[in-house]
Amino acid sequence: MALDQSFVGRTYPPTDPYEVGREKIREFAEAVGDTHPAYIDPEAAKALGYPDVIAPPTFVFSITFKAAGQVVRDPQLGLDYSRVVHGDQKFAYRRPVRAGDRLTVTSTIEAIKSMAGNDIVDVRGEVQDEAGEHVVTAWTKLVARAAEEG
Repeated sequence: MALDQSFVGRTYPPTDPYEVGREKIREFAEAVGDTHPAYIDPEAAKALGYPDVIAPPTFVFSITFKAAGQVVRDPQLGLDYSRVVHGDQKFAYRRPVRAGDRLTVTSTIEAIKSMAGNDIVDVRGEVQDEAGEHVVTAWTKLVARAAEEG
C-alpha cells in the first residue's frame, strides 16, 4: 500500500546533540580507506586552517541516518522497515565537520513516491552545530521494497 502523501513536508524534532570525537573521525577515515592527514593529525588540520581534525565528507551519514530513524519509526507513516534498503545519499556542506562539534539533525520528509510497488521516501537532514549554525544538509533516499507475492 502506498504511503500517505500528506507526510511530505513533515519535520521531526531535532535530535539530541552528537559530540564529534577525534577517535570517531580517525576510525571512520580508516574504515573508508581515506587517511588524509587532516582526518587524523590535529597539526595537519591546523596547517590547513582548521581548529582540529576534520571528518571525511561521508562521516555525517552516521548521524543523519540515525536521525532519519524518527521518520522510519513514525507509526502514522507506516513504512515497513523490514523491507527498507538505502537508496541514495547526497551532501551539501557549508563547512567541514570538526572534532569537538556538537551536532543536531532536524529531519524533514521531502518526497514520497511509489514505483512498481516500492515505497520511496526522501528525507532531508539539516545539521547544525551548538551555536545553531548550518553545517551540512544531507539527503537520504529510503526504498521499502515491494512485498513478494507468494
